[in-house]
Parts: sequence; C-alpha cells; structure tokens
Amino acid sequence: MIRTVGLVAKYHEAKAAQMVRWLIPWLRKRGKKVCVENGLTPRGAHSCTKKEMAAQADLIISLGGDGTLLNIAPLVVRPEVPILGVNMGGLGFITEVAADELKSVLGKTLAGDYEVEKRMTLEVRVISKKGRLRRFRVLNDAVIAKGARSRIIDLETYVGDEYLCTYRADGLIISTPTGSTAYSLAAAGPILEPTLGAIVLSPICPHTLTNRPIVVPSDAPIHVTLRSFGDTVILSPDGQKGLRLNNGDKVEVRDFGLPVSLIKLPSRSYYEILREKLKWGER
Repeated sequence: MIRTVGLVAKYHEAKAAQMVRWLIPWLRKRGKKVCVENGLTPRGAHSCTKKEMAAQADLIISLGGDGTLLNIAPLVVRPEVPILGVNMGGLGFITEVAADELKSVLGKTLAGDYEVEKRMTLEVRVISKKGRLRRFRVLNDAVIAKGARSRIIDLETYVGDEYLCTYRADGLIISTPTGSTAYSLAAAGPILEPTLGAIVLSPICPHTLTNRPIVVPSDAPIHVTLRSFGDTVILSPDGQKGLRLNNGDKVEVRDFGLPVSLIKLPSRSYYEILREKLKWGER
C-alpha cells in the first residue's frame, strides 16, 4: 500500500514548482504523507533529502526530464518502490508520462492499478593505484572521457577475464539497455530493448574506425584500466558528477543486482515511444 509519496522536481523550473504546489494538497486529501525534496518545499510541507526519500517513500514522483529521474533512481535500493517519471517538456525516454496525463495516471497508481518495468542498474567501482575505492550506482551509463584539451586516451578493456582491446579514443561509454538511448546512441551505439540483460560498450570517436560498439551479457563484469599519462580524464556516472582518473586507475562495471522499478503506461509500448521520440517512419 502507498502511504508516503516522495516528490522530486527540476530546480528553477516554473512548471515543475507549480505541479509540486498542486500535488501536495491533492495527495494529502487522499490520506497520503508527502515528502518533498529539500529546496522545493512550499510553506508547511515536509522536506527531506533524496536519501531520506528513497528510504521512506512507497512511491516517488519525478517531475522534470530524464536527468531529474536519474538523480533519484540510483538511491532507491528497494525494487518494490516504483518511480513515476513525469516529462515536463524535454525528450524524455524514461519519463514517459506527460504532465497532462499525471492526474489520471496517479489516481490509478494510488488505487494499485499500475504496471512497472524492471530496469537493470550497474555498479561502478573506481580503484585508484593507491587502493582507494569509490562506488557508484547508475541507471543509464558510466562515461570515461578525456578533458577538452587532452589528447586521445588509451583504455585497456576486459570483459570478464577475456581481453577485449585497448581503445584509443576520446572515451568509452558503458551503458545499460535503458542508457542505450542516451549518450551511447549519439556515439552510434545500438538501441536495446530496456528489459534485456545486457551491457553496451560504445567508444567515443575511436582512432580505429573498426572499433564499433559491442553488446555483452550483463553477467560479464567490465574492467577498464586507464593507460594514459598526464591527460585529464573524467569518469561521469549518469552525467551527475565527475571523478578525475589517473594513469593506472581501474574502473569496474557490473550488474548491480537490484533493478529500478519504473511505472509504465500499458497503453504505450516501448516501440511506440521510439517512433514518437526519434520520428521513425516520418518523411
């Protein structure tokens, strides 16, 4: 049963702030406790951090674009907690509910009449040459990329225990099926149906043109070691933060083991979303 609803929204977005002000009394009238992300809280509303929301809420509503949802999704480690992504105007592959559909969809959701789609997440571990360990969880991708003034970089890459290659490129995108329609797509990566158990490796501007994107099974951990001296190289998990890498640092990526549950509209298939967003079949 849904007792507590968490609200996250795109900062400084007038439409999102207006939606938050409408949702709070609407949800309270239906007996729901509402937890609003810090910085968005109207007077009299209960505020909380994203971590607190992920731990307490029975339903999370994300108002904005895909980036807003990517901010909260990695923190939700209870697969039974669904996330309702509301698209406030961007392209939005994972925020498939339009703002004018929210009232109808939310009413059904609170009544228990909804479907969820389980989306794989990845664990990203960064192990420095000195042994320091950093961990991240991503829903879309982990991107290793050179800085604006850096030269081409070398990335020694293994899939499981098998040596794949050493990419000489501007970077490497390691993505989930959900992330296959994000940065990976712009790097000529394939589109994967989002419930598949697979990982995509897409090199960014590879020096060798035959270095094409490759799809590997999700049970095979990816090991990438930076083999470049003196270059600025950044790891970006889900585009949310940047962590500088040094020569010899290792990035390990594997299935996190816990999916994220996204509420989906039964009336709209994934292929319909692709046709609509990517304008397939239009002349």
